[in-house]
Amino acid sequence: MISLPRVPDWLGLDGRRVVIAGGAGTLGAALCAGFLGAAARVVAVDRDESRLEDLPTATRDRLDASIVADLGDPHECRRSVFEAHRALGGIDVFVHCVGINDRRPLEAYRDEDWNAILAANLSSAFWMLQAVLPRMREARHGRVVCFSSVAGRSGHKHHGPYAATKGALNQLIRVAANEYAGDGVTVNAVAPGYMETALTSRYLAEAPGSRERLIGLIPAGRFGTLAEVVGPVLFLASHHASFITGQVLYIDGGRSVV
Repeated sequence: MISLPRVPDWLGLDGRRVVIAGGAGTLGAALCAGFLGAAARVVAVDRDESRLEDLPTATRDRLDASIVADLGDPHECRRSVFEAHRALGGIDVFVHCVGINDRRPLEAYRDEDWNAILAANLSSAFWMLQAVLPRMREARHGRVVCFSSVAGRSGHKHHGPYAATKGALNQLIRVAANEYAGDGVTVNAVAPGYMETALTSRYLAEAPGSRERLIGLIPAGRFGTLAEVVGPVLFLASHHASFITGQVLYIDGGRSVV
């Protein structure tokens, strides 16, 4: 787990009410720590109760609430937003940091594989945005940040369903940004490249030599760190980003420019 210093007050996140879907994952936990370091109030939502319980004590004890919900189910998505709103007394920032991948050739996916990836990566964002955005419109303020991927713009092999969901997510945030911009709500996405996360580590462990091959594709010559993702998300959630909406920010060490 990374250790993040207290973020300077210029971000203006002190007391902001933040909901992080996927808050017990590697990136989600780092986001919880980052927002707490900025003095925000945070609710973490995740389908894995044990991972929520295993969050670092310094993070877990400072959460306003942790909510267990199967985000592949529309009713659970909406319930989690309702409970988070009740726990915080409102929602100023919503972060959707949910994603699964299963690298196979296109013909190797079963119907249930496609449906599971679609539900987790895309449908959960749609259902939660349906519940979050009207509340932000009523408050005349809000920040939404969804996690996309460089796979949403590039045709990487063995990423069919994952890439499809991330490309669709990019379009979803653009439409939402357009619909809610006049209400003081911004909707953006961040698209990390290869990062030092549990998802990447599992893949690398199954494919010896792949780390060197992948690093060779990144102009920066390395994988990204969790802190290098958390910082841009905090910025997009801040008042400094109030005129930025409908954008996909690539955090990839230059991978997407070559």
